[in-house]
Amino acid sequence: MTALETIAIAARAPIAKKPARRITRPPDKMPATAAAFAEALSIESLYRKLTAVRKAVAEDGAATLDLWRGTLAHSAFTPAAENLAHYLALRRRDLSTLQPALAAYGLSSLGRSEARVLPALDALIASLARLAGQPAPPYPDAADIEAGPAMLDAEKQRFFGCDPTGQHTRIMVTLPTEAGSDSVLVRRLVAAGMNCARINCAHDDPDVWSAMISNVRAAARRLGRDCRILMDIAGPKCRIETVHVKNNARLYRGDRIVLVKDFDDAGVQDMAIATITFPDILHTLQPGAEVWINDGKIGARVASVQGGRVVLEIFSARAKGEKLKAEKGVNFPNTPLNLPALGAADLIALDFVARHADLIGFSFVQRPADIALLDRELKKRRPGKPADNPPQPVILKIETRLAVQNLPQLIVAAAASRPVAVMIARGDLAVELGFARMSEIQEEILWLCDAAHVPVIWATQVLDNFVADGSPSRAEATDAAMSQRAECVMLNKGPFLVEGIGFLKDILRRMDRHQTKKFARFGPLKSWDRLEIASSP
Repeated sequence: MTALETIAIAARAPIAKKPARRITRPPDKMPATAAAFAEALSIESLYRKLTAVRKAVAEDGAATLDLWRGTLAHSAFTPAAENLAHYLALRRRDLSTLQPALAAYGLSSLGRSEARVLPALDALIASLARLAGQPAPPYPDAADIEAGPAMLDAEKQRFFGCDPTGQHTRIMVTLPTEAGSDSVLVRRLVAAGMNCARINCAHDDPDVWSAMISNVRAAARRLGRDCRILMDIAGPKCRIETVHVKNNARLYRGDRIVLVKDFDDAGVQDMAIATITFPDILHTLQPGAEVWINDGKIGARVASVQGGRVVLEIFSARAKGEKLKAEKGVNFPNTPLNLPALGAADLIALDFVARHADLIGFSFVQRPADIALLDRELKKRRPGKPADNPPQPVILKIETRLAVQNLPQLIVAAAASRPVAVMIARGDLAVELGFARMSEIQEEILWLCDAAHVPVIWATQVLDNFVADGSPSRAEATDAAMSQRAECVMLNKGPFLVEGIGFLKDILRRMDRHQTKKFARFGPLKSWDRLEIASSP
């Protein structure tokens, strides 16, 4: 009898007789590796192993949830937090060798179980019990199976509204300054498919922001569309403040840059000189520390530290060289910075954001204490009872190693009192983690947020060539296709932004025909192991 015939018989009876096994127990003389593989494939073995996994996941998940109960305190997020705790427990185990065996019997391999961990395990165990001739538990209710995805979809709607085309993934657009004065441009963006307008509070001012919001609201009303306003608090983003490069020359590998507190202290004219927006960082740098500039386009190491002057030597740059320009971001991936989560400029921006934004973007959040700080500052600006003045939804921008390490705690701390989404800010994150690690951590964040029923925004350099020049590269077209697995994807500003939205919508529409989320192999995750999850804020 084949595996499919066995499954068909089991489906017609609550408890089937013990079926013939597809692979029988291996004889004593079978080679060890083959014996192990055959044993892993047997229905009885799979039933025993998955039952043990289910028990351990429930116990470990309960222990993790206990660590969060003080934060949750009767929060409506508690069911999602419980599923997140179970998912973390599941992913501390290596199930990758069991998955092909389950698939060989036509059973679920748990590759889409993130949003409903225990119901998925229970359904699988119920099928295995019937196939193994064991007392069979009932299958979970269909409502339990669908509850997790339904909650995630509801959160997506809460953040980004409805899309009249039925498109799964929403589109966020960073507004250029001219969006404050050009209402026609804004109307074209909304008509093209912009679901969320992002205002970067690191640029422009409240007068421009107010005009942008007015134009977006008017365009959305006129077109009968949902379009939310995200205001992005800049946070402690270090940037190049001022630059002196002789003859505005390009910099190459082997060239040196001097970072100084101010140009009066430079004392050198034959090298590029720059100041940064957080000059106190210079005192924390040590020889050998890495410094990355402009989303990783320039990579340098500290060659020497002399008083308030830090000499960097470039080790990574394109062969044609790179320009060093003011306002470009600076990252220090292996140097603890301990910068405040909200600076003076952020607190001023919050005065406006607390009154006008639909959504708040929290840049460079790293610790649960950062969320507590944001809470305190917002309550000062939005007094009254939550029923009268509900907390604004917050988007956690994940941009540093520490933010990745603390992501489960950050989600729980923020979601305990408000709707929460996560942005994979791939520019800074790729520099902080390295590009190779970035390729897998974006997948891990998608999985983790699925488990927490938290929407994800896929951000940074999506279709940058198209938006800037009107023509996409093959690589970025593929990247845009991958973004369909997130609940939202972000485009940055550029002269071909309207056309970029149309191109992205076409890609997303095509991908909607082929996939819903993804299938994952469940090797153990290392980003959120037991000790990291148990650590206190």
